[in-house]
Amino acid sequence: MYQKLSKTFLGAIAAASMIGGAAAAADWRGWNIHTDGYPNTIAMDKFAELLAEKTDGEITLQMFHGGTLGSQPDAIEQVRLGGLEIGNFNLGPIGPIAPEANVVSLPFIFKDVPHMFRVLEGEGGKAIAAGMAAKGLVPLAWYDAGARSFYNGAKPINAPADVAGMKVRVMNNDLYSGMISELGGNPSPMAFAEVYQALKTGVVDGAENNWPSYESTGHFEVAGYYSLSQHLIIPECICINADVYNGLSDEIKTAVTEAALESAETQRQLWAEREATSRKMVEDGGVAVNVIADKGPFQSAMAPVYETYLSSNPDLRPLVELIQATD
Repeated sequence: MYQKLSKTFLGAIAAASMIGGAAAAADWRGWNIHTDGYPNTIAMDKFAELLAEKTDGEITLQMFHGGTLGSQPDAIEQVRLGGLEIGNFNLGPIGPIAPEANVVSLPFIFKDVPHMFRVLEGEGGKAIAAGMAAKGLVPLAWYDAGARSFYNGAKPINAPADVAGMKVRVMNNDLYSGMISELGGNPSPMAFAEVYQALKTGVVDGAENNWPSYESTGHFEVAGYYSLSQHLIIPECICINADVYNGLSDEIKTAVTEAALESAETQRQLWAEREATSRKMVEDGGVAVNVIADKGPFQSAMAPVYETYLSSNPDLRPLVELIQATD
């Protein structure tokens, strides 16, 4: 199971913010894209409960799930500008705003999910948190969003050559498109809602995502080969508006962060259970799952992607090297 959350994460929060003043009673609003029953939804509701409990009712949080207050990019801007106090966000769409957060979108930057958490709960996480705070978003805790792997309807993927010529749906990010191009494939950015039909009709040959998304969307029904590349491991966060956070007393800051960390314990446990359930469902449904024995050729193929990225963001080279050097 994943590494135990550490209270040392409080140090990352301190590094990302200034000392605040006295707290005042407040009614906060929170955004979450996920639906009822999803690990993040359950965990964010727990965060709201713990927040009221640990602040003796001084702060209450009303959660709005299912993206009812707008799209994720819109909600990120609302939290940055103070229209919302809290959001549960993926770091992918935060990357274009805070360059430090975009580092986690580099393909194969993390060895596996536990490695990601070791980075986030160490010096690398402090640097990412500080970069996000400078853009108005203070991360209170990190959530698990699993590892994304390749799937298609034709064959197992074991080496970069297996991707050559394949049309692969990716999220709309130059890093992801570059990844597929360097593997010899043809990246096809498109909305997630369109992927099932695109796979079914052959508009794309394959896609990539985590176990729960692969299962819950029914993509496994039209793309029966799932190859454990784990090329993207992008965390989610509970983020708070920086001005709101900086305006809290030290005592309330600690209570808010502790509530977030406890909710992250819940989310990670529920996520692990959901991943196991999803994997069993698709394997029982006849999906052929293969472990890629040697990811080295895939990682080597990413060198041009990294160099293009770092040539545009030279100040982030030390952070990339720190992540790569973390055991």
